Amino acid sequence: MHLMERNTNERGPSRRRLALIAAATVGGTALVGALAVTGFADPLPGGLGPCKPGKCPPSGYPGINNGTVEFRDNNINIFVGGDFLVREAAAEVEGKVVVLGGFDQNKRAGVSSVYNVGVAGVGSRVPPVNDTDFLTVGKDLTVASGQELLSEEGAVKGAVRYGGLLSGKVTPTPVHDTAAADQYTALRGELTDASQCYAYVNGASRTPTGTAVNKGEETLFTGDGTSALQVFNVDFDLESTREGQQGVRFDKIPAGATVLVNVLGADRTVDSYINGLPDGLRDRVLWNFPDATKVKFEGTAQFAGSVLIGNQASTTTITMPGMNGRFFTTGNLTHASEPTGGGGQEIHAYPFNGDLPSCTDPTPTPTPTDPTPTPTDPTPTPTDPTPTPTDPTPTPTDPTPTPTDPTPTPTDPTPTPTDPTPTPTDPTPTPTDPTTGGSTGGDTGGYGDNGGYGDDGGYGGTGGNHGPHGELPETGAGTGKIVMGVTAAGLALGGGILVTVSRRRRSRTS
Repeated sequence: MHLMERNTNERGPSRRRLALIAAATVGGTALVGALAVTGFADPLPGGLGPCKPGKCPPSGYPGINNGTVEFRDNNINIFVGGDFLVREAAAEVEGKVVVLGGFDQNKRAGVSSVYNVGVAGVGSRVPPVNDTDFLTVGKDLTVASGQELLSEEGAVKGAVRYGGLLSGKVTPTPVHDTAAADQYTALRGELTDASQCYAYVNGASRTPTGTAVNKGEETLFTGDGTSALQVFNVDFDLESTREGQQGVRFDKIPAGATVLVNVLGADRTVDSYINGLPDGLRDRVLWNFPDATKVKFEGTAQFAGSVLIGNQASTTTITMPGMNGRFFTTGNLTHASEPTGGGGQEIHAYPFNGDLPSCTDPTPTPTPTDPTPTPTDPTPTPTDPTPTPTDPTPTPTDPTPTPTDPTPTPTDPTPTPTDPTPTPTDPTPTPTDPTTGGSTGGDTGGYGDNGGYGDDGGYGGTGGNHGPHGELPETGAGTGKIVMGVTAAGLALGGGILVTVSRRRRSRTS
């Protein structure tokens, strides 16, 4: 069992103070890996997901930290098909960011006036390579008066490129390029199609391999213990019965399996206090929202796993202190804090290394007219069916002159035996092309995740309850101590692993 507890410490005075991370591993957990599975299907479209050199971490990404930048990842960490808004007291986004629409920063008065992009003071500390584009904006780039958009930290510096009009302070000086985002425009449709494919097969929900049950205090995902792709369908909000925060727990997930959570419905809320996911699960979980027009991530969580939002008419709002994983939305994104909550919200760069359902035709038919290339040839001499009635079988060895031709011309036994299939190898001319996306490189190795997502001051404030009767106070990230324990309880259940994200102790103030 992997146990996560909520924060209970006071927030420190500095954003860059790291959380106290306590991890204990009980002997025997190594045996859980006996059910390890391997990838079997496709990556995300366009090579999205894994680390792209740069200089990828050779043994998996580090946990959240504020150490020296050592590694680099040039793959897209945040993709926004619409507009990207920065509001309230949000702090920073890590990794390469691509926005097809406009970027608009207008934080509330009295909070830090800076929004960092590309490199974050606290995160995985794996930014893109220097002088590459840290932020690409297809349309206007707007920063409110008195505020600053910053894409550098010490020796780490990246470019900001925009296609429309510029207003406000951007450091370093941004680059104007009317075609800034053109190379990324196709990704929007590809991600929409992929999101639908992951959730539906022939119009029906994809068959799940396990169950997802909202128990109020937590949502429990129970896998089948064996499948390489664990599929869950969720048709409810991930929040408590009183519209407050809740935990998230995965059980019976084989080591190395990919977890696909299809969150169905038009309006969905994820309200949680989880402090990450252990044992590399973060890098193999995809939260897929195929239909939603409104999505809200709130609470006091350091949320884990990658997110895909497929509806191009959608608006997603993030007020959680931390998101840890790729974030791809084909609609609009607002990064903010709650109006009455603390600030410092961050999106951290972590890869997605899972294998997803294949969304390409496994038996392509690029030349559908080839099986019958000469449709006028089956009866070239219609007056000759019986020219020599005394020769019913003049050539007894000719009935199957080309045994390798599955459908030569069944109405023409002898006149042109070699014409019906002049290109017998054409039915599957490109058998190796069913997956056109693929990864462009990166780190598919260790999924190291020490679960150390605690915050004693670095992750800012809270998300706030979804409803008026929240069970848990939301007083900001960095309000407590994080403890993660690991046990071998899953061995008795067939070698599966048990991931538990526990509730933190509630702290009330009058």
